[in-house]
Parts: sequence; structure tokens; C-alpha cells
Amino acid sequence: MSDLFHHVRKEDLRFRFLSAINEVGPDWIRKMVEADHDHVETYLAFDQANGVAVATAMLVRGSEGGTGEVAISVHGDYRNRGIGWELLSFVAQEAHRRGMRRLESLESRANYDAIELERNMGFHVTPVPGDSTLALVSKELDAG
Repeated sequence: MSDLFHHVRKEDLRFRFLSAINEVGPDWIRKMVEADHDHVETYLAFDQANGVAVATAMLVRGSEGGTGEVAISVHGDYRNRGIGWELLSFVAQEAHRRGMRRLESLESRANYDAIELERNMGFHVTPVPGDSTLALVSKELDAG
């Protein structure tokens, strides 16, 4: 997974981690892989032709269990191929299968591509009170 993050654009790293992170080091990878799997799942997508990891998604179950939060990163060379769309669709199905009724993503308002993709999948965008740089993107999973 660390090789994947070496190929994620710096701007996309900033959007994914909502900070000026330049590298996803071993500590970050360990936190993602060794997470509490009752509350956190990490998914990886691979290019079948060469075995390269091309995307990752995390699904975090909220403390009440009815809401999940998703975060996705895509290898820079594999952007604009529908991988983010497919991975978000898969995570939404998994969240619903696990009993979550709502899926959310906290996005930088500057992350136009992700927000547009999520809107096209039926997510709604609302402001984050107290932080004009962020948007809460959410979808009721029971609504289809």
C-alpha cells in the first residue's frame, strides 16, 4: 500500500488527509492496516494486468454504527478511469450490507473532482459549520 501512496498526486494527498502531508509513511500505513476492523475496513483495488495497487478506500463506522465515513485515494496514473466511481459504489454497498444507513465524506471544498463524482452518485453537499474550507458530502443508503 505504501507504493500506491507514492503515486498519489500531492494535491490528492492533501485532499485525502486534509493536511499538507507530503508522504504517507510507515506509521500512517500501519494505522490504516492495523485498524480496529470492527469499526474500520480498508479496501484495495489492483490493476489485474500488472498487479499494481491503483486505489484504496477506508470505511469507518461511526460510534453509533448507523453512519460510515469513506475516504478514497487513486494512483495518479490511474485517475479519470472510473476507479474512484467503482470504489465508492463498492464501499456504499459494503456500508449498507453492514447495516449503515448513511455514508459521509469530509471534503475540501477545493476538491471539485471528488465532490462532482459524489454528487453524480446521489450524494448531497452541505457546509461544515465553522469551517468554510470543508464540505460534508453524504448519502442516505436506504434511499438507493
